[in-house]
Amino acid sequence: MNVLILGSGGREHAFSWKIAQSKKLSKLFIAPGNAGTKDFGVNVPIAADDFPSIKKLVLKENITMVVVGPEDPLVKGIYDFFFADKEIAHVTVIGPSAQGAQLEGSKEFSKKFMIKHGIPTAAYASFTKEQLAEGLKYLETIQPPFVLKADGLAAGKGVVILDNVKEAQRELTDMLAHAKFGVASSKVVIEQFLKGIELSVFVLTDGNGYVILPSAKDYKRIGEGDTGLNTGGMGAISPVPFANAEFLKKVEERVVIPTVAGLKKEGIDYKGFIFIGLMNDGGDPQVIEYNVRMGDPETEVVMPRIKSDVLELFEAVGQGKLSEKKIELDDRTCVTVMLVAGGYPGDYEKGKTMTGFENCTGSMLFHAGTKSDGDKVLTNGGRILAISTIAPTMKEALATSFANAEKINYEGKYYRHDIGFDLV
Repeated sequence: MNVLILGSGGREHAFSWKIAQSKKLSKLFIAPGNAGTKDFGVNVPIAADDFPSIKKLVLKENITMVVVGPEDPLVKGIYDFFFADKEIAHVTVIGPSAQGAQLEGSKEFSKKFMIKHGIPTAAYASFTKEQLAEGLKYLETIQPPFVLKADGLAAGKGVVILDNVKEAQRELTDMLAHAKFGVASSKVVIEQFLKGIELSVFVLTDGNGYVILPSAKDYKRIGEGDTGLNTGGMGAISPVPFANAEFLKKVEERVVIPTVAGLKKEGIDYKGFIFIGLMNDGGDPQVIEYNVRMGDPETEVVMPRIKSDVLELFEAVGQGKLSEKKIELDDRTCVTVMLVAGGYPGDYEKGKTMTGFENCTGSMLFHAGTKSDGDKVLTNGGRILAISTIAPTMKEALATSFANAEKINYEGKYYRHDIGFDLV
């Protein structure tokens, strides 16, 4: 079959690497792709949310499956766009309907969904600009730390955690009255703070059946020891050592099963990934958030651990036969270390020449923010390269990824040297 992947990051490079191994694949296209994805398919200069151009490409190249990487096209309704068009309705889209994508597109929607279907999560209240005074008073009635979340998509930057009530009130005012995160913060969810250790569990579902993918833990902060500003992710590890069989059984029974059942009960068309952000609270799972696609950089540690043919799984999703499939996983540990641009997540420069790829051994190099310029590879984003290694132990895998991180060169290179520090 001919397959199209939408997106341009490390997640999409990892998808390309994995899908290219399938015996079912005839030809792979990536829109728009990056300097790494071109090794596995044809990069096409089309934005992931340019639906009319995507339709033209699908018809021209006889594409029968579209795998959606980022959240934006999903929230904008790419599944519904295909479903409603007779010319392309036969194409399998791996990603939920626009209604299903509200699990990520609206924090309030997802909180209401969790509470309605008995899924464990933190208590919350939501406020609009017109309700700012009520929100300011509400902050005085709850205990710190205060968790403020922009309701809409804010590129991973819409969550603020503060210890001081006055600071929290100022932040709420900035978000609602001054549109700090634009339209995304036209409504703000204030949540009870959850204590524990974070991790993510990934599920692939066709709306009835599901398979649970490997668990992972990512590292969001820019600085060593989880300090400094939030980023899109500085590294990740899979499996998560503290997520044992007993804990994961609780996740399946208390979160995965009621989530899939809740979507079905509400008549929400959902054929794709569910990213479940969790807190391990004394051995009990609490849901922090849903995402409606795979995470990045978690995909770069999850895909290498999947032994099964992912196109077979995706095909079963399209056919509604996922319950007939089992997933085979590699028991070893996979880690990824993210190289980023100097200054990231603040201002940073692009267009820096990268060298040293040929010197790296024992790791998979998943391009995130790169582009090709003839024979050269140039930096083209804040997060640039995910260096993933699979090995019998986390220590061995990290040692190889860190060694290869030293061999890649470009002006302003930065990475965290302590990925996995809290799991040793």
